[in-house]
Amino acid sequence: AQPKGTPTTHIFLHRPYCFILHNSISFFYLTTMKFSAFIIAAAAGSASAFAPAPIKARFALSAATLEAPPAEAAAVEEPAADASMDVEQDFPVADNFVKDSDRIMPGRYNGKEKSIAIPFLPRPTALDGSHAGDYGFDPLGLSEKLDFYAMQESEVRHARLAMLAAVGWPMSELLAPQWMLQHGCAPSVLNGANPLAALSIIGFLGAAGYFELKTSLRQSSSTPMGKIHSKDMSAVWKYGVAGDYNWDPLNLYSSCGDDFKGRKGLRDVELSHGRVAMLGITYFAFWEALTGHPIVENNMLFHPNALFPLLVAGYTAWSQIYEVGPLNEYPIEIKYANEGEMKLKRVQNGIKDAVEQISESTAQSKKTLDELDSKFGIYEAPKKAIDAVRSTYKYW
Repeated sequence: AQPKGTPTTHIFLHRPYCFILHNSISFFYLTTMKFSAFIIAAAAGSASAFAPAPIKARFALSAATLEAPPAEAAAVEEPAADASMDVEQDFPVADNFVKDSDRIMPGRYNGKEKSIAIPFLPRPTALDGSHAGDYGFDPLGLSEKLDFYAMQESEVRHARLAMLAAVGWPMSELLAPQWMLQHGCAPSVLNGANPLAALSIIGFLGAAGYFELKTSLRQSSSTPMGKIHSKDMSAVWKYGVAGDYNWDPLNLYSSCGDDFKGRKGLRDVELSHGRVAMLGITYFAFWEALTGHPIVENNMLFHPNALFPLLVAGYTAWSQIYEVGPLNEYPIEIKYANEGEMKLKRVQNGIKDAVEQISESTAQSKKTLDELDSKFGIYEAPKKAIDAVRSTYKYW
């Protein structure tokens, strides 16, 4: 308020000084604030060298920031978080990737020092249980000297030919006309052959050789079955499975299971039958060469008889009660099968009850006959009849 009695000119003379004074104070205040801000920023920068880096982004302090209204300062935005961090993503997987649970893993027999087939010999290094039909049988160490895949291929081929021959050899002796046989025996290297049979054998061997030439260096990894085998054996080697011709017209390969375990199990069965067939056809050839008689002659396997069914029934009954222990454990024992002891006791109790029933029935029958004999003398009746017949000899 303007004091009373003060001249108007005096008031106007003081207004410029008040304005200058006000501006000086404001300038001093702002300068002081800016200097303080500079000191604080420098101190904060020095301290930040010893402190861990903050998660949020920092921005520099400035006079404009300090002078800005609170609403304007709050408007400074923080960097947005990456939205993809909260979303599950599918990483690309290679086309040839196979899980360990879906393929054969090597080293099944790594914990065994001795061979399963020959327990007193060490286990061959290459025979670790990864391949079908592997029982550690290699007394000559050929698996460590020769090409392992080529040996497997050769075994599979011989096994398949032997299975065909084990059926064809006796069938030819049973069904073929005599002019195709050699004294009733199948023509062979040891038995000899007539000209027509020799030409047939040469033609077959030529066809087999041509087939061998065309398929020995085949590439099976590109076929549908070869791709499956490559995945099954990818942890073992890159060659797939020996003997793969991509041939399964009846779709029997998955009959034991459509996975690597089922396929390997069926290959085990094939090799087991093939090995038995190789032994069998060797026995056929040597037996006929030594005896000169066909293998089907007087053989219970090829002629109707009661002995062979009885042997099969006996073996089936025995296998229901007993089983042979593992061949790689010493000593090899014959022990009860699953529930074998209970089955044996059941059979023994059944036989015992049957014998008791028969004994009781026999005793009851004898008692009845004794009663009839005491009344009618039936025991003496046959003797009386024989004596009566003999007494008539003089009339004959």
